[in-house]
This record gives sequence, C-alpha cells and structure tokens, in this order.
Amino acid sequence: MEFSSKLLEQAVKEMSQLPGIGKRTALRLVLHMLKQPKEQIVSLSQALQTMRNNIKFCKSCHNISDVDFCEICSNPNRNEEIICVVEDIRDVMAIENTSSFKGLYHVLGGKISPMDGIGPHDLNIESLVNKVKQGHIKELIFALSSTMEGDTTNFYIFKQIQNCNVVTSTIARGISVGDELEYADEITLGRSILNRIPFESTLKL
Repeated sequence: MEFSSKLLEQAVKEMSQLPGIGKRTALRLVLHMLKQPKEQIVSLSQALQTMRNNIKFCKSCHNISDVDFCEICSNPNRNEEIICVVEDIRDVMAIENTSSFKGLYHVLGGKISPMDGIGPHDLNIESLVNKVKQGHIKELIFALSSTMEGDTTNFYIFKQIQNCNVVTSTIARGISVGDELEYADEITLGRSILNRIPFESTLKL
C-alpha cells in the first residue's frame, strides 16, 4: 500500500495494530478522522490518554474501575458469598447485561494457554484461591468460555480449592462449545447462569 504522506502512513500503521483492524480498514478510519473537526479528534485523543493514565483495576475482583474498588464490589446489595469467575471485563459486562446475577465477580485476566505462554501465575488465580480459603465464599461459578483453555483453567482452579468448603458450579451449556461469552445473546447467557450445574459433574462427561 503506497502512501503520499508519511504522517498518514504512520497513523494507519498505528491504527492497524488494533484487534480486527486491517490496513484497509485502518486507512478508512484515518481518512474519516481527517474529515472531522480538529476539536473532535483532540477530544478523542485526550479521552484515550486519560483512560490509559488513570484507569485502575479493582483491588478485590480485578475488574476495570475508576477507583480502588469497583461499583459492583462496593454495592452492599450484591451477594458477597457467590463469586462468578470470568476471563475479562467483557464477560462481566455481558453477564451484567442479563440482570440474572447478583453476586460478585473475579476477573482472571485471561485463560491458561501453554501454547501462548500463559500459565497459572500469569493470571489472577492466587488472589481467588486466597479469597476462598478465607472461608466467606459459599459458591464459585466458573463462567469461562467453553474452550480447551477455558476448561483447563476451570480444572486448575478446582484442584486448588477442592479441599475448601465451597460449592463449585459452571454455567449450563446453553453456550455452545467453543463460544466466547461476549458473543452470546443475553437470554441464553442469563439462563446459563440461572441453570448452572455442579462443576464436578462436568468432569465425568
């Protein structure tokens, strides 16, 4: 792809590094921005800089937050005895949109994937295990995607806490095997949370 401007080329290069954005799409987006008022582009740039510089991760669940403890963990109406274990913030948003879950979350920050060089110590697993060992948690809901990496992560966590007095369950398989939670429709995802099944039973399948 030939560019008549080095500035344009650099902007396209940076834009194309975003997930799902190829060079042609990046070029289209950059050219669109060139047509917008300068103030709008400055506002976008400032919003991104402010987010990157000031964003926090909840000290309890590792969810993205503006303050030390996110709104969900700070909400006294949430059930603190039930924790839904998810991969990232997108899964929290997807489940919250169903209005079917009133407990708390724990964001792992990924899944165990040896092929990608991601091991248990690269994720927020230790803090989850420590929560369970404190004895206040009555149920863990595994809500990772139905993939080999997701199942491996579920099993690893289960082995770490199996001697603790806590119920472990997993979302019902209304979510197709191999699907990511963020792409599931709200009704299916909501039913999968409400109709969760004991995690131990999945080990016998």
